[in-house]
Amino acid sequence: MRLSLDVRRARKGDCLLLHFGSKNEPGLVLIDGGPSDVFAPQLRPRLIEIKDARGLGEGQPLPIDVLMVSHVDDDHIKGILDLTRELLAKPKGARAFRVATLWHNTFDDVIGNTPTELTAALTAQFGAASLAGELPGDATVDADHEDDEVVASSLKVLASIEQGHRLRDDAAALEIDLNTEFNGNLILADNEALTMGGGLTLTIAGPMKPELLDLQKKHDEWLKQQQKTPKPPGAALAAYVDKSVPNLSSLVVLARSNGKSILLTGDARGDKILQGLETIGALPAGQTMHVDVLKVPHHGSSNNLTRNFFERITADHYVFSGDGEHGNPERESFEMLFKARGTARFAIHLTYDIDHIDALRKADWEKEQTKEKARKAAGGKKEPRADWLPAKQSLASFFAPGRLTSGQDLRIVGKSTPHVIDLLEPLGF
Repeated sequence: MRLSLDVRRARKGDCLLLHFGSKNEPGLVLIDGGPSDVFAPQLRPRLIEIKDARGLGEGQPLPIDVLMVSHVDDDHIKGILDLTRELLAKPKGARAFRVATLWHNTFDDVIGNTPTELTAALTAQFGAASLAGELPGDATVDADHEDDEVVASSLKVLASIEQGHRLRDDAAALEIDLNTEFNGNLILADNEALTMGGGLTLTIAGPMKPELLDLQKKHDEWLKQQQKTPKPPGAALAAYVDKSVPNLSSLVVLARSNGKSILLTGDARGDKILQGLETIGALPAGQTMHVDVLKVPHHGSSNNLTRNFFERITADHYVFSGDGEHGNPERESFEMLFKARGTARFAIHLTYDIDHIDALRKADWEKEQTKEKARKAAGGKKEPRADWLPAKQSLASFFAPGRLTSGQDLRIVGKSTPHVIDLLEPLGF
């Protein structure tokens, strides 16, 4: 039997393939497709490799058993839209891939508002371009807000509303079942494992219904505020965003097969992941659990993580998906991991090499510093961050010789070669 996680380079986003079943009866789950410029150079070629490895010829599409979009966000959904666009452009008999079922919580279903209400409020703040996932440069919040990254993440989710609707429409046109295992309803945490065949079970640990109800309430309050007195872009969502939107709407899935496990976390917040795992009975209250692979949430953003998270969920393999854009993966997250695990044996998987990540992290640091200085000069209370110092901020200095102890390993996903974490029988391609 197989249980392998196939990690692709996805720029600032996620793109993963889960292989299960056996050589004679293989199964495949596709989790997220990254932002633009990921499908053509990274995802599609790998799907074709898998198709060829299975001996599927012309007119024999590669079956994708489950297509899973962790949440509505350009970093996760755009590559999937590129996939569905290709499928729609070809007649049914000429398509290279066939998707059986789509797991996807559209944002209007999560929030409970109509698409018109959602998009009208968004365009009133940020213009028509926001419906394509594009936000103006000043789409931040007041200087005193807790963290710009939190707000930027939330705005990106709201800006992807139209993408979520397009995916749902594409799925209908392609006759792909939506949330079949959930009777077509929202996907929510449930302690009942779904049997997918081939020895694989999937258990949903998030989102949780009480959290979504709270999120709906907050969003309703924001919509009413926009209708009464719309705020300028610089203040938009300041009262609404509290690390909620990307974190509470993200799927968290525990995959298991033959005693091995993979925890897929999307962009969920660490404390909510712990709570969800406790809710489904996978993590005893106040205790720890071990998985073979942990996809570190939100591209290794320290806003979503604590040392306690890494202490309570331990793993043999940690996958950090991100190229340095928006500062992720952050050095602070690695510091938490090593403080929690010490000299334990584990491997870290990065989707880009450290120099590449550091270059984009440094650029992001300096961009944010410039904005913070401008706010300070305009009368803001928050002091701007210090200058970038490689010894304090870079991953290169953090992973200097001597950091990794015996049994610890740092592995980099290559540009074109497959990067597969085999937990059972080797995939072999």
